[in-house]
Amino acid sequence: MTADANRAAAALHDLETSGYAVLRSAVPAAELSAIGDCFARRFASTPFCQGGFYGGKTKRFGRLLIRHPNVAALVEHPIIRTVMDAVLLPACDRLNLNLTQAIELHPGAPAQVPHRDQDLWPGAKGSFEYLVNVMWPLTPFTEANGGTCLWPGSHRDVNITDAEPSIVPDLYMGDALIWLGSTLHGAGANRSEHSRVGVIVSYCLGWLKPFENQWLAYPPAIARHFSTELAALVGYSQHRPNLGNFEGQCPSIVLRDDLPEHIGAIDALSPEQSQALAAYMAEQELRSIP
Repeated sequence: MTADANRAAAALHDLETSGYAVLRSAVPAAELSAIGDCFARRFASTPFCQGGFYGGKTKRFGRLLIRHPNVAALVEHPIIRTVMDAVLLPACDRLNLNLTQAIELHPGAPAQVPHRDQDLWPGAKGSFEYLVNVMWPLTPFTEANGGTCLWPGSHRDVNITDAEPSIVPDLYMGDALIWLGSTLHGAGANRSEHSRVGVIVSYCLGWLKPFENQWLAYPPAIARHFSTELAALVGYSQHRPNLGNFEGQCPSIVLRDDLPEHIGAIDALSPEQSQALAAYMAEQELRSIP
């Protein structure tokens, strides 16, 4: 196995056993530092959030793929993508980017209510994961400054609550904290004198409605400059069978310079559906023979 494959396997083991994993020195710190310097100016102009969940002493903004070019490397990080595919693809045809969000937790911010992000969607839980999150710190994360609190094993036991002991991994610029949508977690209280800043990149099943409306965040005029894979992640790809299509075709067609005025619909079915359909049509053809 390659070094990247070994690191992905180790992360998957930790996710399975504990519900979270830490990938140390996943990217050069300088790449994160450049993002942090750029985002500092935007945070200065961003209002504080409203509401107990987002946090009155917290600032947030999204659409990070248009904020700094280095964000794309985080979204498409090869080890992270290997982990995402292994966790999510058993329950879907392809992945969606659920959100990208920058978060600045100011001094005095109270602890966030512990929650499981899979509860965004009202479907039945327990047989597969709905999403996986990745936190990229732009400043150190510690227990004192509101680092992410996690409840080990809570992905397997819904009866684990915030009454149980939690852990707060120390994180540094270049590290990546990965946790499952079924893992109980929340930002800690910032008891320090400095803000805690990080970037969340989240991935979900391709047939779910993402937390961040990707088509509004990245309309065709923007997405056509993305790589093919990145454009697919933000929604310019349909999920079989025919889900999320545009005029009956993959929505990536709208990224073309020569989009035709009249478009014919084309089936996009799973292999099993295609096989069943072919058998049905063959049966119908036999019945039509006099």
